[in-house]
Amino acid sequence: MIAGSIFEDLKSAIIDFNEEKAVKGAKDLIAQGIDLLEGIEKGLSAGMNIIGDKFKRGECYLPELMRAGYTFNAAMKVLEPEIMGQGQHQTHRGVVVVGTVKGDVHKIGKDIVAVLMKTRGFEVHNLGEDVPASTFLRQAAEHNADIIGMSSLLTTTMPGQKEVIDILKETGVRHKYIVMVGGGPVTVGWAKEIGADGYAETAQEAVDLATELMSGKKG
Repeated sequence: MIAGSIFEDLKSAIIDFNEEKAVKGAKDLIAQGIDLLEGIEKGLSAGMNIIGDKFKRGECYLPELMRAGYTFNAAMKVLEPEIMGQGQHQTHRGVVVVGTVKGDVHKIGKDIVAVLMKTRGFEVHNLGEDVPASTFLRQAAEHNADIIGMSSLLTTTMPGQKEVIDILKETGVRHKYIVMVGGGPVTVGWAKEIGADGYAETAQEAVDLATELMSGKKG
């Protein structure tokens, strides 16, 4: 009952853009010993999903989406150190570069994936938002990455994911990288169409898939 109440508080904090309430909810999760990833999924992410749906329907606009993001980040500043502490003794699983494609400033889902991957033993290089294809390719090469992860919130920016894969093929290095895609409008069908290696709907699914794909690559 306590967990459900905190989840609702976190969700409403996002919807109401209430950073103070979000921080309190995050601290309550820790104090009560509630699973932090579940709190993110059922509280913070649930609230972001509601705001995201409103954005898609034209019921709110980019400033509201950004305010929700700031509220989310306020809670994550409290939760991330705790989550990272849980992954301190993980074995090294691989190197990931992750970012949101060119023209898109969406960051929440991508940032959650980055944090969770770190807790599972991945070395993660978060490239941020509005990332050009050339930056994905350069950073993947510089860090000797195993995985390139690309997020997109807007249908108009989804071709940016395909562009990266096309360039990898054209330059003869496609085989070097596992390519994963995700984001609100992205589907498994789109992932197959552009030749990605994997698609995940949630952050936890993305981490599980990355772990599975890396097992295949090393095997």
